[in-house]
Amino acid sequence: MPDTTLFEHPLNEKCRTWLRLSHLFEQLEFHLPQGAEWHARAAMTALLDIANVLSRADIKSELLKELERYRLSLSRMADTPGVDNDRLEHIVQNLYQTCQGVREVSGQLAQALRTNEFLNSIVQRSSISGGSFDFDLPQYHYWLNMPQHERSLQLDDWRHEVSPVQDAVELLLTLIRSSAVPTEELAVNGFYQKSLPGNTTAQLVRVGLPSAGGVFAEISGGKHRFSIRFMDCVDWQHPTQVDRDISFTLSTCTM
Repeated sequence: MPDTTLFEHPLNEKCRTWLRLSHLFEQLEFHLPQGAEWHARAAMTALLDIANVLSRADIKSELLKELERYRLSLSRMADTPGVDNDRLEHIVQNLYQTCQGVREVSGQLAQALRTNEFLNSIVQRSSISGGSFDFDLPQYHYWLNMPQHERSLQLDDWRHEVSPVQDAVELLLTLIRSSAVPTEELAVNGFYQKSLPGNTTAQLVRVGLPSAGGVFAEISGGKHRFSIRFMDCVDWQHPTQVDRDISFTLSTCTM
């Protein structure tokens, strides 16, 4: 178990979408190389969830806009004293190439997945509890029992449809997360609040707590301010705010 647990909270809708997609891509990557049927089911569920999130028509344009904004912003830092220009150039080139990858996707993101009849049959039955059983989806049952290498090849083909998005999301989140240095903070009686300057583009709040501390962070807020309540969950039913001071690390990412 890690010594520190990180709690992240997006401060705008774009970052919320990137985090959701990143979470789903992590699930897909974890289950994809495994051989058991249950891993194949979990990988398929993650893939279909990704396709569903990407059905929003504005995501492609938002990705392109953010990648270009970061590229221009970082390009202006060239030759600034103390900046590693080689590393900066590598990041700027990565942003450009990733942007091109998204731009080259024809039409809506993941459209080929959403119009695939086989995948659609799984989506329709998955809305019913236990709806993807063998007798409901015999074709899916057949696919799940194919040799693992054949199944993996097919999953890789489908994943290829969304790989430019995965590259873009992971690059954006890496830049966002690395834009702030963690500071040591204190929540008096389990509560902390911070206002944000109006001239910053706040993206993400990250809170670090000892994993064995017995509390978790409940974060809420938006672009102007955020608050953190540190909660106790002794009986795993209704959590309550602790009445003691809590030390934690805070990163306010404003890239």
